[in-house]
Amino acid sequence: MNTPTPPSSPPWGGSSLALLLREIRAAFWTQMEAELRAAGHELNFSQYITLKHLADGSASVTDLAGVAQLNPGAMTRLLDKLEQRGIVARVADPNDRRALRIHLTEVGVAIWNDINHCGQGVRERATRGMSDADSEILIRLLTQIRDNLSSSER
Repeated sequence: MNTPTPPSSPPWGGSSLALLLREIRAAFWTQMEAELRAAGHELNFSQYITLKHLADGSASVTDLAGVAQLNPGAMTRLLDKLEQRGIVARVADPNDRRALRIHLTEVGVAIWNDINHCGQGVRERATRGMSDADSEILIRLLTQIRDNLSSSER
């Protein structure tokens, strides 16, 4: 007796896609932290992202929390650690005395200049064997997924 075969779900099904993206994120973080250690810097991925954002100029705690995907309390603790190491400084916002702006110190700029290549190395490793066209397609598709899931339309 032949039993019907249930339709197979596509290999890129919802939970598989989410799991794959989570695994990629974890691999990026692990590789990035290994690159930072190899460069002589004890920084975690969230600290790296914070420094990367601050390399473009000062920012608020809220801005940095959004970029690093941390809650404001966790970002404050992260900034406390970076400030204790002399990497960042908090300064009063000239337009709002109640607010603080975070910026890299000279030490922070020197560290950023030393580690900026680490992210590029991890990105290159992640896309090894892909043509430039394939990399562009991958970025476009991942951006579309992010935008689809971030959209207020459901």
